[in-house]
Amino acid sequence: MFSDEGFLRAINRFERSLAKVLSSLLTAVLVVASLQLVLVLGFDLLDLRVDWTGEGLIRLLDQVLVLLIALEVLQNLTAYLRDNVVQIELVLATALTAVARKLIVMPPGVQKNPSDLLGLGFAAVALAASYWLVRQSHISRRPSRTGLTTGSPEPDPLPPRDGGGGA
Repeated sequence: MFSDEGFLRAINRFERSLAKVLSSLLTAVLVVASLQLVLVLGFDLLDLRVDWTGEGLIRLLDQVLVLLIALEVLQNLTAYLRDNVVQIELVLATALTAVARKLIVMPPGVQKNPSDLLGLGFAAVALAASYWLVRQSHISRRPSRTGLTTGSPEPDPLPPRDGGGGA
């Protein structure tokens, strides 16, 4: 029915098309959510009843971090479309941001449940360790220079410095 190569090409086209649709939808959601955040924040700043040292600030941080996570997901989709590969470093950074958000904006009742705190703490440590390991593997794979350095073929955009003793 389908050759393996043709089938894989069709799957690849479908994946890329779906990633484009999801990127477009997520971009629209990010624009609307950002505008909504600006409007709500503007009205809240004018409302003297909002407690900016307590719940109001936590609510604002939660909304900003949610937008940041959505933006990182959009970066993941963009990286997939550009390179046709999932960048694990970016995925781990997004997951770490999501766990950090949970820890930062934790509702008051959750602090009483040690298993939730332990789970979030373990997730944060595991994600941070995974991120560090991935970064280390990328650093160790970079080629090192062993030969002499050569000058750039382009001219220096800065004018030559005056040879005088002036500062």
